[in-house]
Amino acid sequence: MAKSPRPVDCWPRQPRRPPTALLAACAGLLIAFRLPAEPLDLHGYRLVDLTHAYNSDTVFWPAPPTHFKLEQLHFGDTPAGFFYSAYRFCLPEHGGTHLDAPIHFARGRETMEQVGLERLVGSVVVIDVSEKAAVDRDYRVTAADVLAFEGKHGRIEPGTRVLVRTGWSSRWPDATAYLGHATDASLLHFPSYGAEAAKLLVEERQVALLGIDTASIDYGPAADFPVHRVAAAANVPGLENVTGLEALPPRGAILIALPMKIEGGSGGPTRVVALVPGE
Repeated sequence: MAKSPRPVDCWPRQPRRPPTALLAACAGLLIAFRLPAEPLDLHGYRLVDLTHAYNSDTVFWPAPPTHFKLEQLHFGDTPAGFFYSAYRFCLPEHGGTHLDAPIHFARGRETMEQVGLERLVGSVVVIDVSEKAAVDRDYRVTAADVLAFEGKHGRIEPGTRVLVRTGWSSRWPDATAYLGHATDASLLHFPSYGAEAAKLLVEERQVALLGIDTASIDYGPAADFPVHRVAAAANVPGLENVTGLEALPPRGAILIALPMKIEGGSGGPTRVVALVPGE
């Protein structure tokens, strides 16, 4: 989620070496570093992808630039007779499934490459307020919601990652239905965290990360973004526009959220996966 535009660069997905040299280098690495005979054993877990794909329909905060662009550089057979494809893409940091680094709302806090992996990988709880959000599209998670969750599922331990399920991902990629307004950031309406819930989670429970299946960890009409400021001050990143939370239990899953490692960045695209036990 971004409130003011940042310069947008394009990142080419082209090898710096000719393709033949790149393939040879990869082959050499495989020989030098023998891969294990067996893959990582995930027996007993189900992999759940919590990420929206990037494409022309991706929802961005309604402040320019607001689009994802994939430009084809090459697609087809080469003069040497082998197939080769390459693209470059352009997008703002804050759109699609992405991570907000603390620097997004707090001077001197962590930039993207500084966010520790221990915040991005580990146990996760899912607080479901989808029934309340269905009645009130401006619903804000309260401290009472957090305490009610703990009454049913146990206290949220320090270092836990927290995701809120509002059910809003079912509206993706209809920007008007998802955001409340597709082009005017002053007319947004969608649910999220409330400030008191954020303070309880960040300052008292000392969670590692706040995430949600809407466009922002602050609700749509927010003008001063208190949840972002509470989280960023404590170097807690925010994970926005996740999807598929209905597939996760209230607790017991493992979250893996790996963003693009942009040096100095305030946010970036993130592939989010959960390991759900007992499947």
